[in-house]
Amino acid sequence: MKRLLIVFHAPSENTLKMREAMEAAVKTAKLKGVECIVKSPFDTQPKDVLACDAIILGTTENLSYMSGALKDFFDRIYYPCLELKQGLPVVAVVRAGQDGTGTIKALNTILTGLRWRWVQEILLCKGQWQESFVAQCSDLAQAMAVALDEGMI
Repeated sequence: MKRLLIVFHAPSENTLKMREAMEAAVKTAKLKGVECIVKSPFDTQPKDVLACDAIILGTTENLSYMSGALKDFFDRIYYPCLELKQGLPVVAVVRAGQDGTGTIKALNTILTGLRWRWVQEILLCKGQWQESFVAQCSDLAQAMAVALDEGMI
């Protein structure tokens, strides 16, 4: 059984909808070879990352940077996972009210340091809230789960 870990900071009703859509998409796909685990960044420990086969990250943009919750996650898992999880398949979602470029740059910098492997460009959900953000997150999570199940990543 392969493990897909979703680490998503969801401080608002709308970001919670995005995270829940990801979890539902993986469960709806009914993949026999993939287990989906969803955690907040604060609850995710190095052991969770070490036990996963792929990871989806989600964050809001706060002051042109990722959320403090996701930064805290990286601070705690960086060194315990650095040598052991190189090449980990990763995708990310950024919910940005204005721009998103600072958050994307920060994610790219940290994940380059971890040597994780992007399997798709970062999904940027920017501007006023749109219900289509939920569908985009659902599609992203389902594609990641299917790719993991089929051995494509």
